[in-house]
Amino acid sequence: MDAGEALGAMAQVAVTLAGFAGIVVVFRPQSVHEWSTLDRLRLRLLLGNSGLPLLAALFGIFLLTIVPPPEAIWRWCSGFMLALMVPFIAVNSSQARRLPTVERAGVNGLLYYSLAVLGTAGLALQLINVLWWNRFWAFFAALFIFLAAGVVQFVRCVLLPPSGVTISF
Repeated sequence: MDAGEALGAMAQVAVTLAGFAGIVVVFRPQSVHEWSTLDRLRLRLLLGNSGLPLLAALFGIFLLTIVPPPEAIWRWCSGFMLALMVPFIAVNSSQARRLPTVERAGVNGLLYYSLAVLGTAGLALQLINVLWWNRFWAFFAALFIFLAAGVVQFVRCVLLPPSGVTISF
């Protein structure tokens, strides 16, 4: 599979994941503005973890249409990904830190920190790719990390009850 096909497949998965976010919103009993802060953060993470890889994959596909492709194509893609990642990580980590104490109990620490480590690794890969490597796999790895985190958020949104709701049998 060449880079263009891989990026096209990645874009398709990202669009599908974003569509699933709409399904999550539709099947919740309340409207989004009535959701808890934690549930809105989870939805924002789901949308961001699908939107960022989509934009980055489309940017890579765009650069591949240039004939001949630029020598530093993957460096440019990684730079674009960094420009998307840094604000996304900064905003969402500050939102997570500002969660009310009651809602922090609903956060799985192991999962949160595991995804944070993977996200940091993806950020480091992009930085190294911009400065030295110029490799497709490093750019693609960050897309993979974001989509994997999006899938985790989707599964959590579907399987976990809304915050504040207790299930009794």
